[in-house]
Amino acid sequence: MNDRLASLISALARQEPLAEEQFQALLDGMCPETAELLAQKAVETRKKIYGDSVYIRGLIEISNICKNDCLYCGIRRGNPHCSRYRLSPEDVFACGEEGYALGFRTFVLQGGEDPYFTDEVLTGIVAGLKERHPDCAVTLSMGERSRESYQRLFGAGADRYLLRHETADREHYAKLHPPEMSFDRRMACLRNLKEIGYQVGCGFMVGSPWQTNRSLAKDLLFIQDFKPDMCGIGPFVPHKDTEFWNQPAGTVELTCYLLSIIRLIHPAVLLPATTALGTIHPQGREKGILAGANVVMPNLSPESARKRYELYNNKLNTGAEAAQGLAALKERMAGIGYQVVTARGDIKK
Repeated sequence: MNDRLASLISALARQEPLAEEQFQALLDGMCPETAELLAQKAVETRKKIYGDSVYIRGLIEISNICKNDCLYCGIRRGNPHCSRYRLSPEDVFACGEEGYALGFRTFVLQGGEDPYFTDEVLTGIVAGLKERHPDCAVTLSMGERSRESYQRLFGAGADRYLLRHETADREHYAKLHPPEMSFDRRMACLRNLKEIGYQVGCGFMVGSPWQTNRSLAKDLLFIQDFKPDMCGIGPFVPHKDTEFWNQPAGTVELTCYLLSIIRLIHPAVLLPATTALGTIHPQGREKGILAGANVVMPNLSPESARKRYELYNNKLNTGAEAAQGLAALKERMAGIGYQVVTARGDIKK
């Protein structure tokens, strides 16, 4: 490791802001030695704030119907082979009851941009969950909506909103999305969510087609400036029914490297070790935690839905990924020195 890289890592550990070219230098200089030092600094930083706690979120995938046609996504509108489904409000409440009994205190409602979920329908679900489980947080991940819609959902009791920006590089964004989708609109949605008062999550794919270290440096700069409460990053994994079917997946190594950097950029951020990370490596989520992550998201969806909510090939949907495997997940986390906790797990500011 050269002196400049060591200096940049030390600056990150002191929470000094970096410029885009400095983030790119960190990425260009990735090697086992820099990865090990970044992970060590990231874990030290996280432990000062969160100790050995790993927060769990109960993921409820409420619909795989989507009006968008994102080029990388298995549930894109243009995929005729996707077996579509939609959970009813009663289905969602049943998932919540099961999750609550298992100890979950955060529910994450995730779905495609399904026109069925109007403000009336979705506020009813949010309010119903909060009425049944007032000690729980409700997180939504339902895509781009108007500011007024976000405001209504917040008023109904939604606590958090996840909206992955996918890439902070405008040109890269255009290569991953159809022309009707707008980089500026995505960024405006994130700003609206923060201004309304949500705990806000953004995030990006690692290793997506045409991604460069310069693109990733822009992502890191955006995270440094935006300071999200949550940041979900995971490796790009191709889906057989998209035009990227034959593209290589992102790597565990680069994903973990970026997790460490993000932890140092924003020490209190809630940082998941994602399902995609667990999909491409049997110990992917453990590696994520050891790189600085502190959240895992087991699946509370009905088993029939888990298999159909396929954003990418071979998504984990059984065993420790499913909520029923919570004991196994706790054991795996304990095996690397961490404790799964059942708190709401709000960001510590």
